[in-house]
Amino acid sequence: MPKVSSVIVPYASYLRVYEPLAAFPEPERGHWTRYARRTDRPSYQDELRRSLADLLPTPPVPVPVHESGDAFVLEADGVVCVCPWRTRLRGWQALGDLAEELPAPVLDAVLPPLVRRQASQDYERWMAGNPDARPWIRTATWQVPLNWFVLVSDEERTYEKGSGENSPVLRYRTPMVQARRRVARGLRTLRDTVDEGPLVDGLVDVGRWLEEFHPRSLVELDYGGLVHVLPAAELDGDHSAADVAEGIEALRDGDGPAAGEAYGRLVERWRAVRDRRSAN
Repeated sequence: MPKVSSVIVPYASYLRVYEPLAAFPEPERGHWTRYARRTDRPSYQDELRRSLADLLPTPPVPVPVHESGDAFVLEADGVVCVCPWRTRLRGWQALGDLAEELPAPVLDAVLPPLVRRQASQDYERWMAGNPDARPWIRTATWQVPLNWFVLVSDEERTYEKGSGENSPVLRYRTPMVQARRRVARGLRTLRDTVDEGPLVDGLVDVGRWLEEFHPRSLVELDYGGLVHVLPAAELDGDHSAADVAEGIEALRDGDGPAAGEAYGRLVERWRAVRDRRSAN
């Protein structure tokens, strides 16, 4: 088994926005410019391990005391783009969602109510001074939300099987303008053909989030730790973005049966992932 997967936690997928350096005001732009030149930049697994380490003390530290100065970096068409981790902000936001993820006795055992209450108060105070703050990364555990696939196309899919110490990779990358255009078209079709529901609500939410970023940004959908849940054959055959696009196109054309077939493939594929979650 690859070394990196020996401490895999959690089985999470990621939606990231990489903004060009020009989108950041000084002095933050200078920090990211210097950071992008580094050759020892950490990976998403390093961020996960740091977060886990904070849960080991008694009492645990659910949210980092200081904001991370790390980021993911990539270059596209000669433009350096960065995706700040903002681990502290994301930790606060994730803490607010835990009540829906874990039974109360389990949640209290992992993070005592006093610890959660203190973190919530810290977040409220911080937000009062940073009302426009937003994360560059969204995370989902044991799934890839279907509305994320609306942002990308099958032609933008990259799958690397991995070998030796290199983990598999399954991701999509697309220009921000394309992602926004697909959100708008998808919403028009869904609102014209189906009732309001989680898919529409989720697409509205992610569309609003994308509007917060520079138009020359890049959007990345990364299967992250999910590549360690699914067998290589299933990953190789996973074309969920194509299924979502086919389903929306069928709805636009009034072809209910074809839309149902595309949706059925998605349900079956992601039910298998949920089953593995239950087994764990």
